[in-house]
Amino acid sequence: MTRPSPLLALRAGLLARLGGDARLTALMGGRLRLYDEPPRGAAPVYVLFGPSEVSDDSVDGARRHRHAFALIVLAKPGSVRSALEVAEHIAASLDEADLVLSGHVLVLLRLRSLADLRDERTGEARATLSFEAVTEVAA
Repeated sequence: MTRPSPLLALRAGLLARLGGDARLTALMGGRLRLYDEPPRGAAPVYVLFGPSEVSDDSVDGARRHRHAFALIVLAKPGSVRSALEVAEHIAASLDEADLVLSGHVLVLLRLRSLADLRDERTGEARATLSFEAVTEVAA
């Protein structure tokens, strides 16, 4: 059996954690709206997996990976508040969370920053959450 990549395992853990959060799904219109790409024709509020980087962080024989990744919350023009409400809820849910990962163990998950801005072209509000994580390959 092949072990999933550390990034895919972490993403699956994030989806499982956030998908079970009733308050978050209510803020997003009744279901978790977390995507790899912007959904065609879908109105915000939704969240995108943003840039991510995984690097080897092995130590003392333990196969470890350090992750830097972003989640980007998009909201309707003029709705910074809704973007920030979703972003702050995600931050509270994930910061220092203990996620179950397939084939890997989560050692650390920490919010590094939360920033908001307005897209000059579309007027959409955006909030970007930047996280760091460390995973180990399960024994």
